[in-house]
Parts: sequence; structure tokens; C-alpha cells
Amino acid sequence: MLSFNSKKQLSQFLAEDIGKGDITSALLPKKKITVRIISRESAIVGGAAHARQIFKIKGCNARILKKDGSKVRPNETIMTISGDAGKILTCERTALNLLTRMSGIATQTNELVKKIPKKTKLYATRKTAPGLRYFDKEAVEIGGGKKHRLRLDEMVMIKDNHIAVGSSLESLIKKAKKKHRKFEVEVENTPDAVLAAKEGATIIMLDNFTPNQIRKTIAVLKNQKLRKKVLLEASGGINSKNISKYGQTGVDIISVGSITNSVKGIDVSLEI
Repeated sequence: MLSFNSKKQLSQFLAEDIGKGDITSALLPKKKITVRIISRESAIVGGAAHARQIFKIKGCNARILKKDGSKVRPNETIMTISGDAGKILTCERTALNLLTRMSGIATQTNELVKKIPKKTKLYATRKTAPGLRYFDKEAVEIGGGKKHRLRLDEMVMIKDNHIAVGSSLESLIKKAKKKHRKFEVEVENTPDAVLAAKEGATIIMLDNFTPNQIRKTIAVLKNQKLRKKVLLEASGGINSKNISKYGQTGVDIISVGSITNSVKGIDVSLEI
């Protein structure tokens, strides 16, 4: 996979906000100040390293007191920044936006991870904000989850619309096997799960299965000595209220789109 240039992306975020120039901060006298970023609520910190880089781009010095993955309580300081007042205020909103979002994702992910067995992994999906996928997925990892696919070129994943366009699930699997060592298949019923397992799928996504349906499917796979040959992923309609039940079914992976597409940001602020 091609490497991601986070500094370049952060510079673009700043440029998007600044436009032709910060005409309000331009009114300020040249003055050195020291500020701090605090959290207004309990959270898992995410994006501190990127926030520091944003200030660094404009020549400011930032010192992280709460690293990514750290727990923070209300009114605790996440980082301090020193430098030209105008430059700090120019960077303020961009840095806070990313810190707010990434901490929200990390916190939400961490809360879900605590509700499932350690052997079951929580995965993100590709339901991310355009331009923010790298940061969203990193935040999931900070919170204790897994990134899953970052891009379409990382692994074949045969879903319902692919099957609708192709001739059949079996034919697509056979094509995938000729070119790729690993691939994932989304299924909506037990017979298709059995077919995918027999054909050598690496991961089988049980889409919109209830916990009871998952247990029954696992029982069938075990009976046919197929269970140990595949990883099973539960996906669809899983949230904080029902994730514990899914975690008890015996699946290997639980994927949740809401941790990146329905983000509740953490309230952080910059104080002079």
C-alpha cells in the first residue's frame, strides 16, 4: 500500500481554513503567548500528535501532556502550545476539529471494545468522512479497535451488489481465488456461508444476522468441520446496546460503521 503523507494532508486542512489569509489574526500585535488545550469531558485522547504537527507547520512549539490513547478527565490539559499569538490562533480551529473528532472516535471505540471478549476484535468499516479516512481509522486503532481495509486495493470483499452484477456468488469466489490469496465474502444466509467456507473464503461477513442466527450458522459450520477454516465477522445494526450479545456468539470480528460515520466529538478547547 502506498504510504500516507499526513503532514501534506494536515497542511491542506490548514489551507482550507485559512484561504488567502487569517485577516482577523492579522490585526493582532506580534506577541509570544503560551496556551493550553483542555478536555471538557472524560475521554480517550486521539489526534494529539496530529494537532501538534498542525501547530508545528506554522512554527509554533507544542508539548503533549496526554498522548494518544491516554485517558483524560474534565479540565485536564492535553497539550500546551507556545509561539506567535496570531499563528496559534490561525491553527486553533483546524487542530481542535481533528482532536475533537479523533478523540470522539477513540472514546466510542474503547467503550465498545470493553463490551466484547478480548478474543473478538472490533473493526472499523469504510464508512468514513471523505479526506479523513486515514485519521478516522487511526483513531479506531487508538481506541483499541482494528482498521480493516483502508482502501479497495487491499483485499477483495465480495458484497451483495457485486453478486447482483456478477453471475453468482460461487463464480465470483472462483475468480477471486485465481488472483488473490485472501478474500472476504458477505453473505445473508447460512447456505451461502457454508458455500463461502467450502470455497476457501478467508473471512465470511454475516450481514444483518441476529445473534441467534449467527449461533445456528456457527453450529452448521462446526458440524461440517468448516468453522476453523474461516474467520467470521458480524456486521449490520450493531451498536452499544447489543454488541455484548454479538460478542457472546463466538464470532472473530465485529464491524461497526457508526464509530466513524456517526461520530460524537469530544468537547475540547484552547485557553490562553
